[in-house]
Amino acid sequence: MYLAHGRGHTPFRLAIFVCALTSSSLSLSTEIPNRQPPAYSEDRAPCSNFQINKQPLFGDLHIHTQLSFDAYISSQRNRPADAYRYAKGEAITLPDAAGEQTIISQLRRPLDFAAVTDHAEFLGQINVCTEDSSQAGYWWPHCVMTRSSNLWVQLIAANWWSRLGGQLEDSTEKSFACQLSDCTAGNSAFWEETQKAAEDHYDRSSDCAFTTLVGYEYTDAPQQNNMHRNVIFRNANVTQMPISTYDTGRGNFPKLWRLLREQCLDTGKGCDVMSIPHNPNLAGGLMFRDPLNPEELQDRLAFESVVEITQHKGSSECRFDRLRGLGLGTEDELCDFEQVVADNLTMLGSVHGIVRTSRADAVALEDFGSRNMLRNTLKDGLALAQKTGTNPFVMGFIGSTDTHNATAGATDEDSYVGHIGRRDAQYRNVQDHFFSNPGGHAVVWATENSRDAIFDAIRRKETYATSGSRPIVRFFAGQVSPASCNDPEMIAAAYAKGVPMGGNLYQQFDAQNQPMKPSFLLSAQKDPGSSGYPGLDLQRLQIVKGWVDKFGETHERVFDVAGDPNNGATVDAADCSPAGQGYSQLCTVWQDPDFDAQQHAFYYARVLENPSCRWSTRQCQNAGVNPFASACRTQAAVATQSAITLLGAEGDVYGKCCIDPAAEPFYSPVIQERAWTSPIWYQPSARN
Repeated sequence: MYLAHGRGHTPFRLAIFVCALTSSSLSLSTEIPNRQPPAYSEDRAPCSNFQINKQPLFGDLHIHTQLSFDAYISSQRNRPADAYRYAKGEAITLPDAAGEQTIISQLRRPLDFAAVTDHAEFLGQINVCTEDSSQAGYWWPHCVMTRSSNLWVQLIAANWWSRLGGQLEDSTEKSFACQLSDCTAGNSAFWEETQKAAEDHYDRSSDCAFTTLVGYEYTDAPQQNNMHRNVIFRNANVTQMPISTYDTGRGNFPKLWRLLREQCLDTGKGCDVMSIPHNPNLAGGLMFRDPLNPEELQDRLAFESVVEITQHKGSSECRFDRLRGLGLGTEDELCDFEQVVADNLTMLGSVHGIVRTSRADAVALEDFGSRNMLRNTLKDGLALAQKTGTNPFVMGFIGSTDTHNATAGATDEDSYVGHIGRRDAQYRNVQDHFFSNPGGHAVVWATENSRDAIFDAIRRKETYATSGSRPIVRFFAGQVSPASCNDPEMIAAAYAKGVPMGGNLYQQFDAQNQPMKPSFLLSAQKDPGSSGYPGLDLQRLQIVKGWVDKFGETHERVFDVAGDPNNGATVDAADCSPAGQGYSQLCTVWQDPDFDAQQHAFYYARVLENPSCRWSTRQCQNAGVNPFASACRTQAAVATQSAITLLGAEGDVYGKCCIDPAAEPFYSPVIQERAWTSPIWYQPSARN
């Protein structure tokens, strides 16, 4: 059953109900929402905008500033306070391709919340290298290289930092600058600055206009396999210092959890914390190993409620190679979205259009880590639960940017200025970081815009991710009425009779002791856009199911449940304007036609917008190069020569604009922005 509305300026289009519903009840793992404000863990005024049925809050939980080594060596000079100013809608200045501070960037729509997450490993060392020229460590050669304005020297300095952080072949090592100056004091100074910026920009008044969360990045990446985590605190009670790979040793993220427990949760000082894994597409298959012991299992479940499914280094839902017509454990052709050919962080290693390391070469599906993709990880979790009794991979989804420009939430494709300073500014974005993207948003359903409400929403996984746009998405399962989509009390009833995204749904039996079949409510509203920049129509809603059979084999299936995949929507090849019509709203109540009450399963929703031009297509067209044109290569040659003459560029600048998507496994000049809800897990047993 679904209800579909056309664009706001056209008459409603009403579709028919297409599936039958049951009125049976199921045991629910999420209580009816508390009708009181959250029990605050800090002093603040109650929010005047309190919504019992929750409200969607858009944020970014992965933001770097000049306190991060890889931002500083890219001539980026915005600090934590600047990142929060930007998130609230103020303009900041960024470096251009030459490293000069000339680019102005500003969000069209402010965020609701944000967390600055600079690299824990190098706070003190970057402080010594960049802050006080009267100190001896400031003049250590590596520090001098870090402050250089020469691109090649900056990149050599970055490689040196990566080695010190244990991200190459060697173990972690502190810079010799720490023998010359006090890196511990520098670490404390930058950690205090991080906390102060969060406090200064957190709205503790009843307006609740903007929320900050104190955080940092734990940057574990042996041999460039990305196992980074963002550590996010509930309130201002935080660890004395950030815990880094210098404390845990590399390749040892379970020790991060142990130390967070010791230095935060067990202190009795009101400290609460979570760790959020980065999108695992570049982890070399190492992010989600089978737990080695019960402690690791329990800590993973306790600390890692959600995971990034998308950010500027790619997306991690699933992987499908169009050239081979083959997927990594999937037949879902929509799994080609924002995929990167390599499986590690060296994918960022292009200079003047040339990849400088073979580690960034394409990895065949057969060699690509299955658990680099989250759908596979969730399926493996079900199989492990069937064997051991506990699912170690019960995670909701968020998106973020991983910006190194302090540009929190800068996800608009048509105004993307890059995310790593001068290294992807102006023409360098297309030339060197063509296969990156603007990243996405973390969306939480919370009663109010406060730290406690947001933290609680993330912990219960009532979250969804977007690829950068802002649709409003609801997803419930349980005793859902067939008439829900027409019910003005739809959400209140869904909370009362079902579980929201991120919840557990347990089997229950009717009066005749027969298993009951659940129903799923999925509703989406298009991104409303902003003044002069309307959001795109919705194309369709999907529900993705994963399950494990009695033999322990995992399976998946994708269901189109509302909308029209063949609505004819496209883009104008001349200027990227949208062509064709979709839906302003879609709502459906759906049942799984293959439901088996005895099978463990998960269900999550995927919302697809009408096609739009990728950021790279827009930037190419802005330079006079049209990826859709037969004369593209001639146009690219002219634009490249202009960039060389006027901007001092080197190499083939705009050649990538003319890549033939039929010859690439993942790239297309046209994309479909999307959202992914956190899963709902079905348990084939009654709740205890």
